[in-house]
Amino acid sequence: MINGSRAIQLELSKAAQYAALDAAGIRTPHTVPALGREAVLAAARRFDGAFITKHNRGGKGLGVRLFEHGEALAEWLDGPDYDPPVDGVLLLQEYIRAPAPFIIRTEFVGGCFLYAVRVDTSEGFELCPAEACAVDAARPLFEILPDFTSPLLDQYRQFLSVNRIQVAGIEFIVDAAGHAYTYDINTNTNYNPAAEAEVGISGMDALAGYLGGELAKRLYGGAMSVAA
Repeated sequence: MINGSRAIQLELSKAAQYAALDAAGIRTPHTVPALGREAVLAAARRFDGAFITKHNRGGKGLGVRLFEHGEALAEWLDGPDYDPPVDGVLLLQEYIRAPAPFIIRTEFVGGCFLYAVRVDTSEGFELCPAEACAVDAARPLFEILPDFTSPLLDQYRQFLSVNRIQVAGIEFIVDAAGHAYTYDINTNTNYNPAAEAEVGISGMDALAGYLGGELAKRLYGGAMSVAA
């Protein structure tokens, strides 16, 4: 089984993601889950500075909002633009201010690091790399970083191994003090073909090669090689 029940569990609950990351010793932004309007507003009072909201079950950055204070959150909750989370749980999360408007997304296939992509966040929080998620932007939002290294990579590899996840994209942001905060695990990850074309790499090819190799092991005991 590739990306089995544990991967699905973490994909369907960001609260579960943060609990698992914290247990692994991987730094995450301070996050408070809340169910219901009053609990959400009470959670907002636990933040000294700006915070964001995100749905416990959500994707593509949809529904992520930045608030400087609780009063603005209350107006949003009572306004026409509020779209309740499908499971009712809203996460309030410490807003990490990066010195430059970008985050890093690391891709893993077969539990091995494939590449890192720099994602421009100046256009907002909708950061899905897939072509179907494309938003109009003045410049490319995704840039693969050749020869990327980080101490986080070993932590991520260990995390994926412990949680029996073979394929994932993991995102982090670095604050002005140089501290990295991991904030999202995508176990149904997507790739950006335009960025990949710039450096001659393909996540889908790597995935096909990995799956083909796993199939060959089971059918032929590893005797057949499968090219990516």
